[in-house]
Amino acid sequence: MFKFKAETLSYIENLFSNKLSLNKLGSCLLTLFNMSTFTPGPLLAQFDNPIALRNGLKDEQLKDLCTELRQYIVDIVSEKGGHFGASLGVVEMTVALHYVFETPYDQLIWDVGHQAYGHKILTGRRDVFHTNRIYKGISGFPKRSESEYDTFGVGHSSTSISAAIGMAVASKVKEEKDRQVIAVIGDGAMTAGLAFEGLNHGSTADCNVLVVLNDNCMSIDPNVGALKEYLTDITTSHTYNKVKDDVWQLLGKVSKFGPNAQHIAHKISEALKGTLIKESNYFESLKWRYFGPIDGHDVDYMVKVMRDLKDIPGPKILHCVTKKGKGYAPAEAGSPTKWHAPGLFNKETGEIVKVVPKNPQPPLYQDVFGHTIIELAEKNEKIVGVTPAMPSGCSLKLMMEAMPKRAFDVGIAEQHAVTFSAGMATQGLVPFCNIYSSFMQRAYDQVIHDVAIQKLNVVFCLDRGGLVGADGPTHHGSYDLAYMRCIPHMVVSSPMNESELRDLMYTGQLPDQGPFSIRYPRGNGVMTDWKTPMKEIKVGTGRKIKSGEDVAILTIGPIGNYAIKACENLAEQGISAAHYDMRFAKPIDELMLHEVFGKFKHVITVEDGCVQGGMGSAVIEFMADNGYTSQVKRLGIPDQYIEHGTQDQLYAECGYDVAGMVRTAIEMVGKQAAQSLGA
Repeated sequence: MFKFKAETLSYIENLFSNKLSLNKLGSCLLTLFNMSTFTPGPLLAQFDNPIALRNGLKDEQLKDLCTELRQYIVDIVSEKGGHFGASLGVVEMTVALHYVFETPYDQLIWDVGHQAYGHKILTGRRDVFHTNRIYKGISGFPKRSESEYDTFGVGHSSTSISAAIGMAVASKVKEEKDRQVIAVIGDGAMTAGLAFEGLNHGSTADCNVLVVLNDNCMSIDPNVGALKEYLTDITTSHTYNKVKDDVWQLLGKVSKFGPNAQHIAHKISEALKGTLIKESNYFESLKWRYFGPIDGHDVDYMVKVMRDLKDIPGPKILHCVTKKGKGYAPAEAGSPTKWHAPGLFNKETGEIVKVVPKNPQPPLYQDVFGHTIIELAEKNEKIVGVTPAMPSGCSLKLMMEAMPKRAFDVGIAEQHAVTFSAGMATQGLVPFCNIYSSFMQRAYDQVIHDVAIQKLNVVFCLDRGGLVGADGPTHHGSYDLAYMRCIPHMVVSSPMNESELRDLMYTGQLPDQGPFSIRYPRGNGVMTDWKTPMKEIKVGTGRKIKSGEDVAILTIGPIGNYAIKACENLAEQGISAAHYDMRFAKPIDELMLHEVFGKFKHVITVEDGCVQGGMGSAVIEFMADNGYTSQVKRLGIPDQYIEHGTQDQLYAECGYDVAGMVRTAIEMVGKQAAQSLGA
């Protein structure tokens, strides 16, 4: 258990010893919320930013600082939650980078950002780090608006190299010759096409960039593919590792002897690396100077290497071998996937806190997908499963274990995942391509060009559709209903519960369905008895959940379960609300909409997605095209980026929780009643 700091106790005493207005009380509680109750170690407590770190820390104190930084992450994440293993794995790297380079003038970019907790703590956010990923607290990812040290906003993988090259070229244009640009990217993120595109361009951009390759053989799940095997070959080659230090010494000091010696040393390095590993160095072939591999947990050596690299111009790769969860024994010994984001845990024992419910609970939607695709595949030999590096997150791992020859993890490669699926579809297979809604944005052209134009039967299962919670705006699945709805031939659907998800998956694999998208949210469903017999749902048909007289509420997806409660609340206030589950945003159920607009003057549409272009827009388009004049109010994600918090907090903020639906209905019906009385 943590202890309150003295200043926090004093603040609490003053807070409750005075009579405060509600507004003042709220402000005081927010101040209290932002007070850290976690105590950093004595060294970490001295340094609130990297400038102070560079000015005040001695080389011999580096290891102690790393120990304290790692413990501070353990202390807070164990009680507050968040990403864990990745940040522990780069503690030494983080300290070395900020100790050697002149951040924030030197630009440091963290790919994805799962590993940036130590960075946040060292860059002025130590005392608010306990608010990480909490509503109104700091973001779980680097964010430009949060700190000048967060040079590039991230959340999705593999963007760091391209961003770094852009920054380095900008520095060159502005003649900032002393400015360093560093990108930290994991070996998992390095498998994505965007990373290769950056490497390919960087060799010709004539700019000063250092890419630090954080090689831990993991992303969230274990890495796959040839690059993983190649990096393993480098790090395990005994012959190469025996001579690499001598090569390093030569390369690091050649500037003393002029350009000819440097050219000779470079040739020697290439020959050694290529011969000893028995193949050309991948990075050197792209004209990037390659250094390493080195121990990513030896902070003293990393500082030495990075100081030398500052004096070597041009594009460079520093290959650091690390271990996820380093320094916390349960994470080192346990599953890296489990310790990626373990939730709350006992830091003394490593036991992950699990709340055991008294009654059976509904399953996660991702698990409904995972079990259902196996059921379908057992009956339909054409079904295959595809995921880009998220087998655990989307639960395709269940099929990979049960049917390893029919389920594929293609790495962090969403574009490839879609076109790979399209290729299989041309040969008569029925791919279920499971990609998070926000990640599908990266493969949009492939959806149109490779699947929809050819009318191929690929079933897109878009997990994390809607507001996802603590991961924030980079991960909210806000746009898929809109971006899928505008594609010709695409079926756009969303189930209200687990049973409908199973039925839509069954429907999607039937013959001649063409491109078919099914989106569902993060989190649990609503049914404990969810393994219902699967049946076909006629494409483009919704269902009436409840009849009513005063207002119609049209929903799509699981947010419809909130509408059921809203209808009950409205009934208690004398308002009769009808509820329709649309199920399909495209093709939309026109017969049902004729019924709705033929009866109701007040219509509310509700979706856990952007209001612009979504299901509500489809309803208004239908109304306009058919000459109806009802009042329609669309509820959903507004035209802005929504920050992090729990899903219910964010639904309330956007106005489409139960209270928001009730409030909207009362406003609409109440205005009509007032107008009737005035007449």
